[in-house]
Amino acid sequence: MKQEIIDIVQAALKRLEKQWELPEGIKTNIEVEIPRNESLGDITTTLAMSLAKALKKPPREIAGEIVNTIKAAGRDNIFEKIEVAGAGFINFTFKREYLYQSLERLLSNEYLFLRVDIGNGRKVQIEFVSANPTGPLHIGHGRGAAVGNALSNILQAAGYKVQKEYYINDAGVQVKMLGQSVYAKYQQALGNDIKFPESGYHGAYIESISEEIIKNTGNKYLGTSFDECGNFFMNYAYKKMLAQIADDLRDFGVAFDKWQSEKELYEKGDVDDSLAVLRQMGLLYKQDDALWFASAKFGDDKDRVVIKKDGEYTYFASDIAYHKDKLDRKFDTIIDIWGADHHGYIPRLRSVLKAFGLPEKKFKVILIQMVSLLRHGKPVQMSKRSCEFITLREVIEEVGADTAKFIFLTRRADSHLDFDIDIAKEQSAENPVFYVQYAFARIASIFRQAEEKGVQGFKGSGVQGINLAFLKEAEEISIIKKLLQYPMLFEGAALSFEPHRITFYLQELAKLFHSYYNKHRVITDNEALTSARLCLCRAVQAVLEEGLKMLGVSAPERM
Repeated sequence: MKQEIIDIVQAALKRLEKQWELPEGIKTNIEVEIPRNESLGDITTTLAMSLAKALKKPPREIAGEIVNTIKAAGRDNIFEKIEVAGAGFINFTFKREYLYQSLERLLSNEYLFLRVDIGNGRKVQIEFVSANPTGPLHIGHGRGAAVGNALSNILQAAGYKVQKEYYINDAGVQVKMLGQSVYAKYQQALGNDIKFPESGYHGAYIESISEEIIKNTGNKYLGTSFDECGNFFMNYAYKKMLAQIADDLRDFGVAFDKWQSEKELYEKGDVDDSLAVLRQMGLLYKQDDALWFASAKFGDDKDRVVIKKDGEYTYFASDIAYHKDKLDRKFDTIIDIWGADHHGYIPRLRSVLKAFGLPEKKFKVILIQMVSLLRHGKPVQMSKRSCEFITLREVIEEVGADTAKFIFLTRRADSHLDFDIDIAKEQSAENPVFYVQYAFARIASIFRQAEEKGVQGFKGSGVQGINLAFLKEAEEISIIKKLLQYPMLFEGAALSFEPHRITFYLQELAKLFHSYYNKHRVITDNEALTSARLCLCRAVQAVLEEGLKMLGVSAPERM
């Protein structure tokens, strides 16, 4: 529908070009969108308002000329009406015949109809989760995983070549502190009452790892100083936590194409090599015995230290190397998904990519806001240090991966989310994922009933010979229009990097279908009507399945 409108409006602009004497080089980007109110038409464009300044005419006058030109050229044959509204909106309402034809195209080739190839094979790298391997994933990491995974699915379906990556921070002080925490618990468990690190990790998982080490090595390291055996405890503990993180993500339905180690960047010399490139570019300088990167030249609020005066590298140094590596792998777009507390880090990293020559528009950071877990309507307090936080594993076990992912995607990523455990476990309309999945399962049940009754209706993609004009009820027309909006919605989600748009859409479609089902019988005494309604059901089912697939959520046929 979108391309149909764009083609028609572009043809009208071509006819009006000489009459309007459009300034040379003016860009006429035809934006079309779906009106919030169905009474305002099926699709609207604000083109007239965007042309008003250049043409020095009122938007309504411009809109009227465009509409008259469309009608004069006979291009209005697919529309029930075209209206100029408000400040200069042009609202298009399609004829039912066009809606039926479009529904038939959807049913004839669901895959091609529902997906829009805007990627054309361009390479996109999405780095997400990337939690420090110092403890289990918590509910906030789960939200980041859901967003990153859904966005990867959407972009891949939109024709991009997507690589999903997890960056392992395994070279910093946190990993050392993890090792010291496990070491202290190990010593204490064997009777050596040493002091536990003041900033150590206190979770039950620390004791579990120390107990496992005792089981495997006995008292081999009892009384040995951390300086002598620290590497063993650090490596054992962080690898154990990383394996647990990988298991949690696997059970959450999230798989990565690459796990990039920070330590490996140092071992391969990538960090020093990246700094050497910046040094050759004249962007590194010494001050106060430290080495600085001139990030302020590229939009940061101040220059940043990459090597401290004691010779220790900052986190920023390895981040420089990591993102240069991304550039070296020739990604067309780089997307980082971070927690909201990393907001101030964006200009710093953007300055690096600018220095290396990446256009600003090709780097995108998506910030994931916090999740508040509610139980019985009351917030559950979370504190990572004391391990009072709710782990992703606990959420998966209590409500399931599908439910968790869907709920994580019911808000914009940069909006705070309340995750109500009680609602998530309900089998009711209050539970958004149940409501959507139940619509799919309900349609599957309708087809089973039809088969049991020997109804010869729609099967597979066989829409030939079925008269869709029997779909005359207002609810049926609303459902058809909603189905035909999906490609536009999908394209918008891909271009804006906003998976939640699909979640919203699926809830709206499920609501329309449930309301329709409660009012009208699908299997009737009228064979032609039944066949048409089964076609409508299959189209709803296909779009629900496609949308849920983008979110990484299953579409069960029985519930």
